[in-house]
Amino acid sequence: MLQTRTVITGTGSYIPPNIKTNKDFASQDFYGEDYERIITPPNEIAEKFRDITGIEERRYADCEMNTSDMATIAARRAIEDAGVDPETLDQIIVAHNFGNVLKDTVQTDALPALSSRVKQSLGIRNPDCVAYDILFGCPGWIQGVIQGDAFIKAGIAKKCLVIGAETLSRVIDIYDRDSMIFSDGAGATVIEAVEQTESGILSTAVQSHCVDEAFYLHYGKSYFPGADNNIRYMKMKGRKVYEYAIKNVPLAMKTCLDKCGLQVTDVKKFFLHQANEKMDEGFVKALYKLYNIKEVPSDIMPMSIHKFGNSSVATIPTLYDLVKHELLDPHSFETGDVVMFASVGAGMNINAICYRV
Repeated sequence: MLQTRTVITGTGSYIPPNIKTNKDFASQDFYGEDYERIITPPNEIAEKFRDITGIEERRYADCEMNTSDMATIAARRAIEDAGVDPETLDQIIVAHNFGNVLKDTVQTDALPALSSRVKQSLGIRNPDCVAYDILFGCPGWIQGVIQGDAFIKAGIAKKCLVIGAETLSRVIDIYDRDSMIFSDGAGATVIEAVEQTESGILSTAVQSHCVDEAFYLHYGKSYFPGADNNIRYMKMKGRKVYEYAIKNVPLAMKTCLDKCGLQVTDVKKFFLHQANEKMDEGFVKALYKLYNIKEVPSDIMPMSIHKFGNSSVATIPTLYDLVKHELLDPHSFETGDVVMFASVGAGMNINAICYRV
């Protein structure tokens, strides 16, 4: 049915050039939560890590490159792809979790907000273009799109730039095995109100679980014995996150489908947060099981985690940008296809969007 909907009209991404392979961790000593050195050889730890997560490589930003810099590059590419005048943007929404973190420091800098820095870098003078940041864990970019869509539906905005960017390589404890998961990058989208279209956002779903789950991801001291207690790094209770996500994310995805009256078989592609290959496969398998379907199509879930790792809020917009521009063989989509975005992360937060291309 033709109606006014929020449509993604442009995408862009920035993938840092520095490749860090699993072999690069072969000489790294790892320590556990008990501050005892893990006796398993590092190369075996890295090999087991690949088997569990699917990650072979990850990307780190150049020393002089900050989160807001990557966000600006991705934004320029999305604006160019959409063919819009930056001065006509009503909102710039930047999702991140740690602000700018200068190389070789662990202090975050979000003053001014990253969105303000991006707006300045883009040279936008229009004061009615409102710039703000959101912190929502790894689902931040999806949440930014949901917020932009809400403003568009309310008549407050017609055109929004939504960015997800992160330099996680600068907030990790190198002595923690989980540090091998994380990477850097940025993805951006322009979303606009388009009249008389079948394309656009069909439905959304959002949940926050903040009781037992609130501190599954948190800040904590290094696992290295004798490390400075005043310097803290990102920490993750990996097993807890996995168990929580595999239980709750498929339910949220089904809620999103139910809201727009679609079945799981109507979805052509799932764009899921790239945190763990087996976990993402588990999400889709569990979702299909909710519909009493055992077999999941083999080509339904694009993956970028193998080469790019987990760049938090940047994973989904980067993945979508790659597929849209047919840079992730063999994946592609056509006008009229229904796709789903879904993510889970610190908070703990979950969200999903059903979208018709």
